[in-house]
Amino acid sequence: MQEIQNKISSRIYLPRTKLPSVRAQARFMHVSVSTVVEAYERLMAEGVILSKPGSGFYVAGPIAPLSLTQIEPKLDREIDPLWVSRQALDTNTTTLKPGCGWLPPTWLYETGMRKALRTMARADSLDLAEYATSLGHPELRQLLSRRLSGNNIEVSPNQIILTESGTQAIDLICRFFLEPGDTVIVDDPCYFNFHALLKAHRANIVSVPYTAQGPQLEIFEQVLAEHNPRLYITNSGIHNPTGATLSPSTAHHLLKLIDSTNLIIIEDDIFADFELNPAPRLAALDGLQRVIQIGSFSKTISASLRCGYIAVKNDWVENLVNLKIATSFGGGRLSAEMVLLSLKDSGYRKHMDMVRTRLASEMLKVIRKLEAINIQPWIIPQAGMFLWCKLPKGLDAGLIAQACLKQGVVLAPGNAFSQSLSAKDFLRFNVVQCNEDRIFEVLAEVMKQFVEAPQMNS
Repeated sequence: MQEIQNKISSRIYLPRTKLPSVRAQARFMHVSVSTVVEAYERLMAEGVILSKPGSGFYVAGPIAPLSLTQIEPKLDREIDPLWVSRQALDTNTTTLKPGCGWLPPTWLYETGMRKALRTMARADSLDLAEYATSLGHPELRQLLSRRLSGNNIEVSPNQIILTESGTQAIDLICRFFLEPGDTVIVDDPCYFNFHALLKAHRANIVSVPYTAQGPQLEIFEQVLAEHNPRLYITNSGIHNPTGATLSPSTAHHLLKLIDSTNLIIIEDDIFADFELNPAPRLAALDGLQRVIQIGSFSKTISASLRCGYIAVKNDWVENLVNLKIATSFGGGRLSAEMVLLSLKDSGYRKHMDMVRTRLASEMLKVIRKLEAINIQPWIIPQAGMFLWCKLPKGLDAGLIAQACLKQGVVLAPGNAFSQSLSAKDFLRFNVVQCNEDRIFEVLAEVMKQFVEAPQMNS
């Protein structure tokens, strides 16, 4: 019964879909025919399915609300990407969150925010109350155009579309390019919300192993040949979760591989302001022909200001704007103005200089603390807040995360980031959320319990 209900919730079985026959279902699930008969009878009694004599059993009722957690492949709840997000967002302020993906409030540009709020309190009523234009705040788009040119991305303000967030930017692009069943390439590992968002679009997700220089090009080429993918989502700057940066050689080879394909690359540049030495940007090398760049300001200015952007070639602007209006109407004029005032403020550059210096210091401290309990970084990142770390042999990061949560510590286990579920023994750490010694004490205690348990059983 649960198996059938799960497939209805994940829309594998739509209304009026014919179910497998009793005998076929029994063979598939390795149960007796009588068990399937009883399950079908109970589902009919609940109004979930119906019987048509001489024809078979069918799904009844209206289409079920989409349940992302039921979309296959089925993951253990403790490593489900949505579980990680909800634990990080919904737990109380006393919970320690080394697995979350953002800076503490005191690390964000609070001074600039307060200054912008005072300015906005005196602003014209239009800025406080009206919808934004269809592309978004003109002056902010001009500023973004100048900022992007600093990374050699030549884009006019009319090729920049403001969105409510980086996630909405990806969502709009997926709506524009994807049909259900289309293949999308992701890095393995990659930011876990990519998985959840692509499931919502009913995409076929195929992952390519990520190395310290970028995606593994031999496997990427195989995926291009076998799956004819429509999109590839990646970070060129500071990669989430590994902290790696794309090498110039890999970037050039990657663009050469896609030259004769239908693939479009979404380059998520949300961590650009954390870089010490900017990595090559695919959007710059490609001239925004096959690459779309997105970003937002939730990691540096404020997560409460929902404002992101899409930088795209002219041919796609109008249709993306139409989708934006259809799904969210006018953008956040107030948020865009706040972001503009913060970015224009002379203190923002100095603030980010300080953040980068503090991040480098915290990175070294956390590496030493992790190595002391036998957890090793995969690489030592050049910049950013993330450490992708390998646990001692035989330990399951999902089980450790579940145990640590009971003691008030939220971790980010590796398989939440891995489409292939090949990162069972990895954890992602946010170095600026690791300033409490209790995190390492709890982690060491839990790891010790899992190491000793098999020995006691043997």
